[in-house]
Amino acid sequence: MSELVKDLEARGLIHQSTDVDVLTKQLEEESLSLYCGFDATADSLHIGHLLPLLTLRRFQNAGHRPVALVGGGTGLIGDPSGRSEERSLNPAETVQQWADKIKDQIGTIIDFNDDAHPAVMANNYEWLGELEVIPFLRDIGKHFSINYMLAKDSVDSRLEKGLSYTEFSYMILQSYDFMNLYKTYNCKLQIGGSDQWGNITAGIELIRRTLGKSDVHGVTMPLITKSDGSKFGKTAGGAVWLDGEKTTPYEFYQFWLNTDDRDVIKFLKSFTFISLEDIKALQTEMEKAPEERKAQRSLAEEMTNMIHGEKALQQAIHISKALFGGGSLSDLSGDEIRQGFKDVPSASWTKQELPLVDMLVECGVSPSKRQAREDIQNGAISINGEKKTDVQLQLSDDDKLDGTFVIVRRGKKKYVLIECV
Repeated sequence: MSELVKDLEARGLIHQSTDVDVLTKQLEEESLSLYCGFDATADSLHIGHLLPLLTLRRFQNAGHRPVALVGGGTGLIGDPSGRSEERSLNPAETVQQWADKIKDQIGTIIDFNDDAHPAVMANNYEWLGELEVIPFLRDIGKHFSINYMLAKDSVDSRLEKGLSYTEFSYMILQSYDFMNLYKTYNCKLQIGGSDQWGNITAGIELIRRTLGKSDVHGVTMPLITKSDGSKFGKTAGGAVWLDGEKTTPYEFYQFWLNTDDRDVIKFLKSFTFISLEDIKALQTEMEKAPEERKAQRSLAEEMTNMIHGEKALQQAIHISKALFGGGSLSDLSGDEIRQGFKDVPSASWTKQELPLVDMLVECGVSPSKRQAREDIQNGAISINGEKKTDVQLQLSDDDKLDGTFVIVRRGKKKYVLIECV
């Protein structure tokens, strides 16, 4: 068995596969081209896309050529796989804009400038957008029996709630992608999530029927689950995006840092390029001193550096230390403050004077001046991390972090970020 397949299996990255022995032999004998598709259904990828992206990179590191397929065409249709209801259809201009953004994100993981095995970027709108209905139905559609398509999980699971012909046709379009990539790039392997198995095997069958080729394969990765039963990649604020404007590097870092002890070793194996030996050592350290959360820190640092770079990683660590590790809020820059307090209530203060009681009331920290005075006297109010007990206190320009912000905390959990403009 090839070292690559051994590594993938050891990391738990192979869920389903066509003949592993035959695939392994091809991987050992040739530099294989393989692909995975990423539909443009939003203006950013999220961490649910990371597993196939990183698996493409693992193949590239082993000497094979990844083809990253952006679904500018299939993104206009909508994949029924893994969904209980139909996607909303987006305008073509919007989907193409999203496709362009997704290309840049893919480039942070897959190397398109590798001297030996440069990756390829493709957009299936280039060929799907040129199809003519009658020739497509005659030449491609005839190879798909209704019974064959109905037997696929991605279709069968949706029949009870309803499935439009638009989504029903998705399988044929993805199969056509595989056939086209085989002809264009000699692409012999398609990978994807476990919900893509039906579409992948349909593409393999189409290539066999139309081109008479049997040297193509499919591999799926398992659905990532969390031990507490919650959905991976979701937070109280929604999806964890790869776009730093939608999910800040600090939020991204904190997501991985807060990984459950029961999941962290699995995530280290699945998502990072840390060697299995080093992961085993981290597991041993975690079992001895779980409170140090060294495995979680390694996971958070690897992932944040990979997606956002070293500078953003150090910024995320700096914010985390200021908020949770005994650091000082006054050390934070304006950008770090915006990241760290992105999800707390905010208010603007436009007056020159900074009377604490008035500020607490007008910015919604305390409901009344009487309550504000009580909060201050009881030691419940902190300004920029320092407790204030003087009800007559007038804040000064020195209390403005980065010359602009005042961070108010009432009690242990209620924060308000005040921007002085």
